[in-house]
Amino acid sequence: MSALWSAIDAVNAVLLSVPVLLALLGIGLLFSVWSKFCQYRSLTHGVALCAGRGIETAHGAGALSHFQALTAAMSGTVGLGAIAGMAIAVDFGGPGAVFWMWLVGLVGMALKTTEVTLSLLYRDTAEDGNPHGGAMYVLRNGLARIHPRLAPLARCAGGFFCLALLLFAFTGGNMFQTWTVADTTREYFGVPTWITGVVLAIACGVVILGGIRRIGGVTSFLVPLKCGVYVLCGLYVILHFADRLPELFRLIFHGAFSKTEASGAFAGGVMGTAFMWGMKRALFSSEAGLGTAPIAHSAVKTPEPVTEGVVAGLEPFIDTIFVCTVTGLVVLSTGVWDRAPAVGWQTPPAIVRTAGGWAPQLDRLPPGAPAELHSDGAPVFVVVEADGRRERLYGSVHLRDQGPTIDWQPLSAAATPRMAEGGLFADYRGATLVAKAFDAVQPGLGRWLITLAVWVFGLSCIISYGYYGEQGVIYLGLARHVRLYRLLWCCAAAAATFGFIQTSVQLDAISTVGMGFMYAINLPLMLVLGGRAMRAYHDYFRRLKAGKIARVAKDLPVTGSRPLQGPDDVKPWRS
Repeated sequence: MSALWSAIDAVNAVLLSVPVLLALLGIGLLFSVWSKFCQYRSLTHGVALCAGRGIETAHGAGALSHFQALTAAMSGTVGLGAIAGMAIAVDFGGPGAVFWMWLVGLVGMALKTTEVTLSLLYRDTAEDGNPHGGAMYVLRNGLARIHPRLAPLARCAGGFFCLALLLFAFTGGNMFQTWTVADTTREYFGVPTWITGVVLAIACGVVILGGIRRIGGVTSFLVPLKCGVYVLCGLYVILHFADRLPELFRLIFHGAFSKTEASGAFAGGVMGTAFMWGMKRALFSSEAGLGTAPIAHSAVKTPEPVTEGVVAGLEPFIDTIFVCTVTGLVVLSTGVWDRAPAVGWQTPPAIVRTAGGWAPQLDRLPPGAPAELHSDGAPVFVVVEADGRRERLYGSVHLRDQGPTIDWQPLSAAATPRMAEGGLFADYRGATLVAKAFDAVQPGLGRWLITLAVWVFGLSCIISYGYYGEQGVIYLGLARHVRLYRLLWCCAAAAATFGFIQTSVQLDAISTVGMGFMYAINLPLMLVLGGRAMRAYHDYFRRLKAGKIARVAKDLPVTGSRPLQGPDDVKPWRS
């Protein structure tokens, strides 16, 4: 099993390396400038479209309203990445990770607008009421229009994207969500993780069998509810510690460009640590430039492709800049990110070499350990100094006849590590860390709020990614096997809770393994065809300003213009 995790880490180290992340920021900045900062349009015209006060869309192809398409996509983006993902970023990257998350959110609005506009330009509307779109259709239809000889290559590239999509859907969109829900439920209610996995699998299967219309109906109810309740409670916690906010913002900006000293459970980090964790988790949460959200947006009913691109720009703002910020400030303000040990010791245990590496010579819980550690499977860690850097050495508590014992996951190091902190820490993984932060303000608040939130967030995200993966199966020509795919999807949700994932590091690794492959395809595609999206974007607002597009509110007459249906309708744009 260790070989598998090493292989996953090696893939992530290459495909989500610093140069790749910097390139993503650069492309996002390019489209921000090219569109004359479309972020403003999303926050104004995009909101109007969602509220039904934009343009007339009754005569467009598609199945969902702008609001339903946005919530269907956001059920995937505003999932547990906004809770567990952001908690992991702060847990390992420190306060500076929040800054890089903000930056991804801002440029991500431009990336999302561009990729969704492209998806609407090249979507397949042949099947009435069930359109298909996404990066694979942009590849197949867009590159072929550049030159017919590119058609075979475009189809193959589209197929490879679908394989990467399925990998990411099963790991990040399914297993990450299920594992987080199961872990939080086990922590607070003692429910065995496999039971949670089975319940989620059944609930997910009931919804995805209904197709995109049922998904749109369910998510249009769940997304506003889950965001509203979670944000309101998060603001309550933040305001409770309002006096700490100036210092927190200082830490955020300082940690983004300087070293953050180790303290308690936080192992310390430099600028690169904050950059990597903030970028990775923000990309996982917002999916900006990833190519997944356009699949849901392609089901929108509109005659103008640009309208949904503008609406899609709201996603990174709501998810990354708003909801993730609430999570980050809750974790930071309550101090759970650099908490003290759950139980200390007078004399630190020796660290000895074992068959698999180094491990503490501590096989029983120290005296005075809190009740939360006296449960089977409770995760723990110690902080050690190994090869010149601080690291966590993980273990888990198991209830045996002779009492609670600890099984350690040995750490590889050239020299003998030494204890860096004076005690044993409870490992609050992902969403559980956020729950403990809420509990710090009002005992029991995290127990009920976060448990409910992770169930709603996780279920809605699993549903959306189930649909994304299904579209990949259909593109690969396996539509007759969709029922088999749905069965495998539900089985994977349950399988994730059977002990395969054990630590936050493993949780991060498996949730991002497919992202790099998708970015490797979608970002170059956006550079090649992004010009068409930008021409359509500027042409749409030129016609809107000239009164050539009928508005709902004012019911303005159309003066000699027709809707854009595809990229061939776009005329060259000149400023």
